[in-house]
Amino acid sequence: MRWTTTDLDARRLRDGALAALVPVAACTVALAGLTAWTGTGRAGSPPRMSVTEGRVLLPSAGGAETAAFFRIQNTGGSADSLIRVTSREATGGVTLGRHRMNGGNTAYRATVDSVGIPAGGSVTMSPRGVDLAVSAPAGKWNSGDLVPFTLEFRHSGRVEVLAVAVRPGSVPLQ
Repeated sequence: MRWTTTDLDARRLRDGALAALVPVAACTVALAGLTAWTGTGRAGSPPRMSVTEGRVLLPSAGGAETAAFFRIQNTGGSADSLIRVTSREATGGVTLGRHRMNGGNTAYRATVDSVGIPAGGSVTMSPRGVDLAVSAPAGKWNSGDLVPFTLEFRHSGRVEVLAVAVRPGSVPLQ
């Protein structure tokens, strides 16, 4: 078969159109995804952090260290990270940590630098996950006292919140 100039031109035109189809289709799919994301009203929105359910355990007799727990919810469209927690009532400071297990099935607490909170997600602190180690002298708080904490987030800044002092085992900590 012999190709004519007209046949070659038609073939080049068809091949060129097919080559352009792939990027056009990819752009169309990306545009549709961005349109759907924007339509939800969350595209580019900043993180919106709320901190609730604050509990701080009363230190045991003679002890100076206890734990505190909060529920952190991000209703915004961007992720954020909890990077620091302070309390003027915690004379020895507050450290962020996570419960870990080692190979011998022994539990230990590892200090962490930050805890991520995804867009639209939440973190519920517990003795089996993320928690706060709080240093305060025994006898400083009584059951029902409100203890102020400041949680600092990488993008959202500071959130001031109160935690209720409770006896260990008196309330469920998820």
